[in-house]
Amino acid sequence: MRHTREQLIEDVSSQMPARRWQHTLGVMQSAIELAERYGADPVRAELAAIVHDVAKYWPVQRQAAVIAENGLNTDLLNYDAPMWHSEVGAYVAEHEYGIEDREIIDAIRYHTSGREGMTLLDKIVCLADYIEPGRDFPGVDLIRKKAELSLEEGLIAGFDSTLRVLVERGQTIFPTTVLARNDLIRQLAEREQARQSKPVAENKGG
Repeated sequence: MRHTREQLIEDVSSQMPARRWQHTLGVMQSAIELAERYGADPVRAELAAIVHDVAKYWPVQRQAAVIAENGLNTDLLNYDAPMWHSEVGAYVAEHEYGIEDREIIDAIRYHTSGREGMTLLDKIVCLADYIEPGRDFPGVDLIRKKAELSLEEGLIAGFDSTLRVLVERGQTIFPTTVLARNDLIRQLAEREQARQSKPVAENKGG
């Protein structure tokens, strides 16, 4: 049965520490702002933001069981556990909260890793997760500044920050994130190429 916004807030907030719920509130705020700036539906953006971290504080054994027992992306289990909650959250959104909108479900699923061919909603929720007001990590101000220019530039800066940390720590890198970053760079290059190839309007003067 489809949950109301108020029911979602009550249920999701009960599954995490208060400080993490503050993060979620920040992501909701940032997702709405990005949606309004870049032409997406702010209601759908907020809905994805509410649910995006629902499984973040579940025991890792519970997360792994949901992935393994429901035919989800088991490849995730070969990578660090902080990756898993996105896949589990998408499952919860669909099967426990009754969300049927595939773009909302996918925005939850890919808010950590990104993917090739990210939808507008994917980009907004992923970027909102990086730049919400409570975030304070090296490079976040640059990501926020880039986010004012374009979703793609903001996300590339965000993924760069994540990849840098993983490399410094000697951790594995989920390939989907690299593919997402490459795809975003291609999108920017194609956009610039299209801009440069537009004919300049003649100035006929008076």
